[in-house]
Amino acid sequence: MNDTGYYPQQVGIDAYGNGGFRFAEMSHRGSLLCLPSGMHAWPVTVPGEVTADTLAAVFAAADQIDVLLIGLGHDIAAIPRDLRQALRDRKVIVEAVSTGSAVRTYNVLLAEQRAVAAALIAVDKVR
Repeated sequence: MNDTGYYPQQVGIDAYGNGGFRFAEMSHRGSLLCLPSGMHAWPVTVPGEVTADTLAAVFAAADQIDVLLIGLGHDIAAIPRDLRQALRDRKVIVEAVSTGSAVRTYNVLLAEQRAVAAALIAVDKVR
């Protein structure tokens, strides 16, 4: 990732934990937004910070996304109904799961060349 927290390609994730992610032979500390436009630093640290504002880039790219995986750390929390509906209105399916499950599913869908995006909250320990 460059100094602005952006890698210009959507790629698979090699590892997660220790507060970040590994992909494209580099390491990123903090949460991550994986979009068709590339990999972006994402300022979210807890599920309560997942909002329409923090997902603005997802809404902007919604016409290129079929599925959005939201990795909520170790625990699963409900995504607010209005946010889920706003994404559904843009024809984006939302799956909110643990970060580990989101990473694994993202990698599979990306390898299948599906129109997938992921919003991943970084975790310290892999479970």
